[in-house]
Amino acid sequence: MFNLKFTRAFLFFTALFIFSENSFAQKKYEFSAEQTVEYAMKNAIDVQNALLDIQIQKQANKEFTAIALPQVNGSISGTHFFDIPVTTLPDFISPSVYNVLVNNGVRNGSGNPITFPTDGFGSVPAKFGTSWNASGGIDVSQILFDGQVFVGLKARSAVVTLATQAAEVTKEQIKANVYKLYYQLLVGKQQATSIDANIDRFEKLLNDTREIYKNGFAEKLDVEKVEVQLNNLKTEKEKIYDQLTMGNAALKFLINIPQQDSLIQTDTLSLDKIESLVLNDSVNYNNRKEYQQLTTAIKLSEYNIKRFQYSKIPTIAAFGTYSKNAQRNEFNFFGDGQWFSTSLVGVKLSVPIFDGNARNARIQKAKYELYKVKNNMTRLQDVIDMEVANSRVKISSALKTLETQKQNTALAEKVYNSTKLKYEQGLGSNIEIYNAQTELKVAQNNYYGAMYDAIVAKIDFLKAIGKLP
Repeated sequence: MFNLKFTRAFLFFTALFIFSENSFAQKKYEFSAEQTVEYAMKNAIDVQNALLDIQIQKQANKEFTAIALPQVNGSISGTHFFDIPVTTLPDFISPSVYNVLVNNGVRNGSGNPITFPTDGFGSVPAKFGTSWNASGGIDVSQILFDGQVFVGLKARSAVVTLATQAAEVTKEQIKANVYKLYYQLLVGKQQATSIDANIDRFEKLLNDTREIYKNGFAEKLDVEKVEVQLNNLKTEKEKIYDQLTMGNAALKFLINIPQQDSLIQTDTLSLDKIESLVLNDSVNYNNRKEYQQLTTAIKLSEYNIKRFQYSKIPTIAAFGTYSKNAQRNEFNFFGDGQWFSTSLVGVKLSVPIFDGNARNARIQKAKYELYKVKNNMTRLQDVIDMEVANSRVKISSALKTLETQKQNTALAEKVYNSTKLKYEQGLGSNIEIYNAQTELKVAQNNYYGAMYDAIVAKIDFLKAIGKLP
C-alpha cells in the first residue's frame, strides 16, 4: 500500500515538474553579427521608443492640421432662478399721473394745488425674466487666413522627417554598439581558448615535473611553483569566462532578449578578413544620419522664422452661431411652449498693431537658433573628418600590431616548447619556463587586443562615413 501511494505521488510530481519545465522553457537564439543587429533594430527598447516618437509626431501633426479645419461646438444650458433678478427703473408712471393732476388744477388735502415733487420721482424695482430658462446652440468658426498656421502646415512633413532621422541616428548608435560587443565576445572566446591551451601545457608540465621529482632530479619547490602557475592560469580562465558571461548578458540587454534565454554567437573571427581591411571609401557627409538630421533642422528653423514674420500679418476668421432659447415659469421645456431662435454669421479681421516688440524678439531669437544649427553642422563636418582620420590611423596601427603579435605569439610558443624540452632533459631551469610562459601570455594578450582594436576601428570608420551595414 505504501509503495502504491509513493508511486502515485512520484508520478504526479514528475508530471508537474515536466509541465513546469515546458511552461517556462528557455528560448535559444543563435545569431550571426548581422542577425543580432537585425534583431536589435526591431526589438531594442531605444529603437522602439524612437519609432514611437515618429507616431507621436504624426499625431501632433494631425492635431495641428485640425486648427485649419472648421471648429464646431455645441452647447446646452439650463438655468433656474430661485429669486428672479430685480432691476431698478426710473419711475415713469408717477410723472404722467402728476402731469394730469397739475394740468387739471387738482388740490391736495391742504387745499393747495398739486405740484411736481422737488426731489424727483425716484425709481421703481421691477423683475424681468422667468424662473426657468434653457438654451441650446451650435457655434462654427473657420480660419480664412493665418500666416502662422499656413507655415505650420507646410512644416508638417519636415517635422516627421526629423523624427524619422532621429530614429535612424538611434539605430546607428545601437548598431555600432551591438557590433562592438558581439566581436568583443568572439575575441574573448578566442582568448579563453588560448588560456585553455596554456592550462593544458602546464598540466603536462606539472605531470612531467612530478615524475622528474620522483626520480630525484627536481625539488619539491619546483613542483609547487608549477602548481602555482597552473592555479593562476585557472583563476585567469575563470575571470575570462565571467567576463564573457557578463558581456553576453549586456548584449542580451542591449538587443532586448530576456536574460533567462540563451544567446549564442555563430560567427567566428576570420584573421584573413581582418587583415584585408581596405579603407578606400570616400567621405560623403550626407551619408551620416546626424548630418541629414541637421539639414532638416535647418529647414525647420527657417520655417520658424517665417512663422514669426507672418505673425505681423492680419488674420481673418469667419464665425456663425445658431441657438434656441426658451423661458418658462415652470419646468415644462418639453411641452408645447415656444422656443425662440437666434442666428448670426460674421467675419473677424484681427490686425496686430503693437505688442511691445515681442514679435521682433521672437524673430531675432529664431534667427539666432538657425545660426546655432548651422554652426553645429559645420562642427559635425569637422567631427566626421576627425573620426575618419582617427579610425584610419587606428586600423593601420592595429593591423601592423596584429601582424607583429601574430609573429611574436608563434615565436613565443616556439620558445616555450624549446625551453620545456630543455627542462625535461635536465638542461634548463623552471625559471626559464615561467619566463617563457609569461612572454607567451603577453604575446597572446597583445595579439587579441590588436585584433579587437582593428575590428572596433573598422566599425568606427564605417560609422563615420555612414556605411555601417
